[in-house]
Amino acid sequence: MNAAVCTPRSRIKYCEPLQKNFAPIHAAAVPSCAGLDEAQWTPGMICYSLASTRRNVSRPYAAAIPWEYLVIDNQRLAITLRSFAAERDWDQFHTPKNLATSISVEAAELLELFQWSRGQKGWEEVTDPSIRARVEDELADILLYLIRFADKAEIDLAAIAERKIALNAEKYPPERFRGSDRKYDE
Repeated sequence: MNAAVCTPRSRIKYCEPLQKNFAPIHAAAVPSCAGLDEAQWTPGMICYSLASTRRNVSRPYAAAIPWEYLVIDNQRLAITLRSFAAERDWDQFHTPKNLATSISVEAAELLELFQWSRGQKGWEEVTDPSIRARVEDELADILLYLIRFADKAEIDLAAIAERKIALNAEKYPPERFRGSDRKYDE
């Protein structure tokens, strides 16, 4: 990694070479620690928690997964995007309005791919090779703009995602909302 790309915010850990000898895990195979309290934690429990892998966490139940096993390394992508923008002198254009607009535009382009399907085909539509690459491109665009926005705003995406999942768990308890598409206040 180019030393010029490493900043005080990126910390030493993010600028070290990544290890390539690992087997990635799927996010669905690892439970989240969001909303978990100490009474629910059991010794040896591993939770998918980016926040707990990057800083000392006072909660012993938020066990850290080794960096190499993360599904998406937001910090590595943020560093790459910083470098990409700096090489082109594009940082001046990466304002909150422009990045938010770009996220919205790319999300609309993803939606456009399914405009006339009316949701009738389900997930098999995404496996169709004729649109699969386009779906992947739009998802990548959304992800990269989202990471760039969060990086510029100094927002920890993993921490806010875990917080939001915990809030949604409170608003939508499974005993009241299983199989229902109604809103929490309906």
